[in-house]
Amino acid sequence: MAPHIASVIAALDLAGVALFALTGALLAARLRQTFVTMVFFALVTGVGGGTVRDLLIGAPVFWVHDKWVAAVCLGVATITWLTPSRWWEKPVLEWADALGISAYAVLGTAKALGYGISPVPAVLMGVITGCVGGIIRDVLAGRPSILMRPELYVTATALSATLCAVGNALALPKALAWTVAAAAGFALRGAAIRWKLGLPAYGGKE
Repeated sequence: MAPHIASVIAALDLAGVALFALTGALLAARLRQTFVTMVFFALVTGVGGGTVRDLLIGAPVFWVHDKWVAAVCLGVATITWLTPSRWWEKPVLEWADALGISAYAVLGTAKALGYGISPVPAVLMGVITGCVGGIIRDVLAGRPSILMRPELYVTATALSATLCAVGNALALPKALAWTVAAAAGFALRGAAIRWKLGLPAYGGKE
């Protein structure tokens, strides 16, 4: 992986961690948990998807080797803990998560491609990066995982990941391809939040 691309991905990784850590901290706040629980939720949500991605593509696990990641999670949890609960009403969690999954899907795909992973598995790495942290968060909170709901979530993540891989295949400028890919996934997830869009459930007959 080219050094300048690696540095950009590292910076985006921190941004994605912050967004996902925020969703974990907000859920802990909504559940009226302790500060320790809030920090734990922020950490596992922030690094969950990226950890699985790195293990699968044979990369060093990013947060183990980056001193800023745990600090960012702690900082996000602390800010959430110290601010009024009215700042974090329900829409904030959903929209922060929407931004997180779209950005992280692009990041995961780009990193996998940079490690020589072929496009289809790289797209799956993007989906894993975008979704696993939220799945872990929901399981820990004892609520149904997003995978068990029909709303467009994984689909939005897959859209961002796919567009990132397409942009790479077409040799488009990375800044353009990544921005368009993240924006598309965010728009789809935002539409799902706004208009309650979802996929049809299985309706086969016995």
